[in-house]
Amino acid sequence: MLKAFSKKEGQKGFTLIELMIVIAIIGILAAIAIPQFMQYRQRGYKASVQTDAKNAHTAVNAYMVDFPGGNPPAVTIGPEQTSTVYTAARTSKGNTVVIAEGGSLTARNTNLGANYTVEITASGVGNISDTLR
Repeated sequence: MLKAFSKKEGQKGFTLIELMIVIAIIGILAAIAIPQFMQYRQRGYKASVQTDAKNAHTAVNAYMVDFPGGNPPAVTIGPEQTSTVYTAARTSKGNTVVIAEGGSLTARNTNLGANYTVEITASGVGNISDTLR
C-alpha cells in the first residue's frame, strides 16, 4: 500500500493529498481574513464620515465668524465635492454632508447605508447614531 504513494525515481510533483491539504489551509485562512477585512473597511468609512462632519462644523463656525449675526445657509455637499458657501467644507468619497439652516448638520456615508449618521448642532454638541453593530 505504501508503494502506491511513494514517488518513483525521476517523478516530480505533489501528491493529491498534499494539494488538498494546502487548499484546505488557504480556505481556513480566507474564512478568517475576509470578515476581518470587512470590519476594517466599515471602521474606515465611519472615521471618514466623522472627519467630514467635524470639518463641516468647523466651516460653519468659520462662516459665523466671517458673518456675525448672520444665519448659516442650508447646503448639501455631495460625495467628493466642495461647498461654495463653506469653502473649508469638503467631503470624501461616499460621504454626503447636509448643513441645515442655522448650522446643524448631518453626515452620511453611502457605503454604510442610512443607519450611520453624525449630527452636530450649531452650538457644537454632537450626537452620533450608530445602529450597525
